[in-house]
Amino acid sequence: MSKSLVLAVALAFAGAPHLVLAAQPAAVAVPANAAINEEGFVRIGGIEQWVTIHGEDRSKPVILMAHGGPGNPMTPYAHPYFQAWEKDFVIVQWDQRGAGMTYGRNPPAQGEHLSVERLRDDGIEVATYAAKHLGKPKVILMGGSWSSILGTHMAKARPDLFYAYVGSSHLARSADNLKASYDRTLGLARAGGDQDAIGKLEAMGPPPWTNPRNFGIIRRITRKYEAARTDPAPATWMEPNPVYATEKALADYEGGEDYSYIEFVGMNGEGMYSKTDLYALGPQFKLPVFVILGEQDLVSTPEVARAWFDTLQAPDKAFVLLPRTGHDPNPAMAAAQLEILKTRVLPLIGKGG
Repeated sequence: MSKSLVLAVALAFAGAPHLVLAAQPAAVAVPANAAINEEGFVRIGGIEQWVTIHGEDRSKPVILMAHGGPGNPMTPYAHPYFQAWEKDFVIVQWDQRGAGMTYGRNPPAQGEHLSVERLRDDGIEVATYAAKHLGKPKVILMGGSWSSILGTHMAKARPDLFYAYVGSSHLARSADNLKASYDRTLGLARAGGDQDAIGKLEAMGPPPWTNPRNFGIIRRITRKYEAARTDPAPATWMEPNPVYATEKALADYEGGEDYSYIEFVGMNGEGMYSKTDLYALGPQFKLPVFVILGEQDLVSTPEVARAWFDTLQAPDKAFVLLPRTGHDPNPAMAAAQLEILKTRVLPLIGKGG
């Protein structure tokens, strides 16, 4: 599947999203089941945001995959992860405001901040665009880690746009997630006599934290412990497509990652994450909700995710707990996501969906 960069020639439709595409010859009829491989900028939320659309058959159901981080787009690494999915689905992704190619196109002004509400509205606009562009009544919404927060807000705000919501590595309420993560990680460090980790964790103390470095310190420790207890992702998953490996693209990715990280945790612990409380959205969901979590997840520990999930009232729901899986995706996570999509979500979609 080619991922060649699309040349920037805007289609001028006033007030409407537009894909920035290469200049095309005279229009020709495209078979309804033809493959689709589009990458370019679409005007979303008043700025041009990077959107990719890939599938072997454009008539198949559409998945909108929201990336995590919030500054970590999957677009550079998507092909190995989603290649097997593209037979049965069309995969739509976008580099969120403040991340990746979108960050490079729209460097944030001094003092410009992200918010869950702004990113939620962007995501809803991307979903609306994708459905219209591909001739679908609805799309499937997926998210993980940070985008489990974003995805839940999108699903709650506009359930009419989505057949179902599938969330992985699911966060719930920042205070609960941070406390459980700290307590469990410190317990593992003490049980293993890991004096380096014990020293770092005791020095920062339990959350809440006002030093943004603490979030990075504990994540490095949790990754170390998760790595010892989980099956890893293949190395090929972390090899960026050449389109995203240019000097500028790599610099934009890193710049967006740094910017979004501070917006997420805050310079004094007051970032978007500090305000996260999915319980506050209420338990009623008007669409099916499926949650997939790793048993060894030290960021969103199973008991915290399950406690929130158990409060939900939805037309259909399921909670899947995966052995030897942590917070970051691995083959077991990808397989479980695809299984949920095929066995629980596809039956909800009629012909033409």
